[in-house]
Amino acid sequence: MNLVWLRKDLRISDNPALAAAMASGTTLALFISSPAQWQEHNLAPIQADFIEQNLQSVVNELAQLGVATLHHQVDLFTDIPSFLLDFCQQHQIQQIFANTEPELNEVRRDRAVLEAGLPLQLFEGHSIMAPGTVFTQAGTMFKVFTPFRKQWLEKVAQQWASPLAKPIAIGPAVEAIKIELACPKRDSSAWLAGEDEAQQRLSAFVQHKVADYKTYRDMPALDQTSGLSGYLAVGALSAKQCLHQVLQHYPDALNEQESGAFCWISELAWRDFYRHLLIAHPKLSMGYNFVPKAANIQWSQNDDDFAAWCEGRTGYPLVDAAMRQLNETGWMHNRLRMVVASFLTKHLLIDWRRGEQYFSQQLIDADLASNNGGWQWAASTGCDAQPYFRIFNPIRQSERFDPDGTFIRKYCTELINLTAKNIHMPKANERPIRYVKPLVEHSFARQRALDAFAVLGKG
Repeated sequence: MNLVWLRKDLRISDNPALAAAMASGTTLALFISSPAQWQEHNLAPIQADFIEQNLQSVVNELAQLGVATLHHQVDLFTDIPSFLLDFCQQHQIQQIFANTEPELNEVRRDRAVLEAGLPLQLFEGHSIMAPGTVFTQAGTMFKVFTPFRKQWLEKVAQQWASPLAKPIAIGPAVEAIKIELACPKRDSSAWLAGEDEAQQRLSAFVQHKVADYKTYRDMPALDQTSGLSGYLAVGALSAKQCLHQVLQHYPDALNEQESGAFCWISELAWRDFYRHLLIAHPKLSMGYNFVPKAANIQWSQNDDDFAAWCEGRTGYPLVDAAMRQLNETGWMHNRLRMVVASFLTKHLLIDWRRGEQYFSQQLIDADLASNNGGWQWAASTGCDAQPYFRIFNPIRQSERFDPDGTFIRKYCTELINLTAKNIHMPKANERPIRYVKPLVEHSFARQRALDAFAVLGKG
């Protein structure tokens, strides 16, 4: 009996571990939920619910392919090796098949399973190019994205292979169990679960939106992004499948650097970049700054400011609308993630780790590699981050990317009657009584941030 150990790879097609297990003979699937570990990792209740829904979809599909799934709760990763020893003995498991995960605790978990003598075989399924395959001439991990992308594009062009097809049934259909995860959950039904839904969304995006992606991707009032990040985060869709679809429709996209398709492929490359970094620099999983000098930044401990940011009460309309979008929907537009992260770290001088944790606790698409990479980029503490003296002006960002205030009005309803000119930062005599005053004035905040972050510029 083979065992396929399901993780955040909740799909049937392009699942290397599942394909190898089913090709080797009779297969049993197992999902191990770890609520205490998840809580330690700040798993968002909305993502927990999305995992449950997508896992149920996988269980149902596997049952049709003749593969039964079992679900067991093992609260902490450290308890998994002993559980698996008993499980494999009980079910006469000859081989365990699983896909790797890049986060440090997950890497340590797998190492402990192997050290316990269990027959675990690991496959690479979370990146387009496997970590360790894209490197400098010195054989080290890149510290700048652009040369990484150049090398990554060359490797993709040379080594690209189509995603794995859905395995064929290995026996008659079996009964599917009902999945219920014993952890805090929040309704995720605004995102329909399942691999089929993910594939349909991907196809619709590639056919109808990717050509204009570069033009419209920064406009939060428009539905012009892929909306696939949640599916990628839980593994209902693979990054390889995304790249495959784009190249099917735009065969020359890897070379057409001004195209919308290339722009979106670059986002997939950024995703790989941050995952490769997590493997090359395990301390990133532990909350360390990538830039050591960033340890000298004096962060503010103002809990009232942090609470105002979390709740969308900063007095900066675009920042507040973005945070309310996050709290109401469990998702935030990517341009706005940069704006609110810059505001927290530069305008309020609050440690990026607090923002990263809050995002993890709220986002349906939370992913440690991308979340950490994005926050450290915004805070100027990360690998190939924006320079510390680049400080987003949230008013200018608002005027540029939400020019008529459509997005702001959707989430800051108290500003609904303001004109497009005034909505980006209402004047005192036009500010509705129900809308808060700004926490901090921009020019003052900018200078304060330059002073605080100057430690990054000193040798």
